[in-house]
Amino acid sequence: MGKGAIATGAVAVLLLTAGCKAVAVDTEGGGPGGGDDRPGASATRPPAREDPAGRDRPERPGSAEPSERRPARTPTSAPVPDPAPTRTPAKTLMRQGDRAGQVRELQARLRQVAWFHTLPTGTYGPATAAAVRGFQAKRGLPVTGATDTVTWQRLLGMTREPTRQERYAGGGMPPAAPDKRCLTGRVLCIAKSSRTLTWMIDGRRVSTMDVRFGSQYTPTREGTFSVYWKSRHHVSTLYDTAMPYAMFFSGGQAVHFSSDFAARGYSGASHGCVNVRDEKKIASLFAQVRKGDKVVIYK
Repeated sequence: MGKGAIATGAVAVLLLTAGCKAVAVDTEGGGPGGGDDRPGASATRPPAREDPAGRDRPERPGSAEPSERRPARTPTSAPVPDPAPTRTPAKTLMRQGDRAGQVRELQARLRQVAWFHTLPTGTYGPATAAAVRGFQAKRGLPVTGATDTVTWQRLLGMTREPTRQERYAGGGMPPAAPDKRCLTGRVLCIAKSSRTLTWMIDGRRVSTMDVRFGSQYTPTREGTFSVYWKSRHHVSTLYDTAMPYAMFFSGGQAVHFSSDFAARGYSGASHGCVNVRDEKKIASLFAQVRKGDKVVIYK
């Protein structure tokens, strides 16, 4: 048995009898912690590197040269949320005090949804502003009383296009272009399409007024006629109703003032006569019209 084996066996016996903790043994002759050139060096000692002073020193496990080290991570701050976008106010289309055709449409549409309870006039007054405020409040819109683009679009989506008759249910419809028969002489030029009577002399418009016609069962005749009788305080013998400022042109049909038309507007109809609701205008007309003056009634 060689000397190395005897020495190893002796160490093992001492460990068992002394109860020491076992450590790695260098079988090449190095003791615990021994190294190649001095006692106490680890068997797995890392390779030495030269320090600036020219001395060798061991590498630290896991260390790296400065050029190989990862750069320090810059701490990142929490993302800053974008500021809330500024809401651009809706553009105002109509407001109190305006007078326009679009105001008539607004009023007619508000009538369809039961917010405007009078006849369209084309004037944006207190009643229209109150109706708009009510509509806005009901739909959760800013309550201003003015009609902006948001309010208008919401109303358009809830209503249909008003007819010409609906927009001018309260009267004031622009007169239709005069029939060519109205361009010469003294003429009561009556257009059914615009529901207007225009008093014309030699093609010149003197005055215009709203009129109402007969129903489908008692239609107002169309054609060319002439005034054959005037009666300032006439009363109908057939219907027992007053027909002031009557100017008869065809049988029992006449142009005259109608208190019913003045009170109810176009919700009613005549028995074939041409009703006028503005008493002052027809009084002035009655004073100017002569027997024999022409009456033209057309679509």
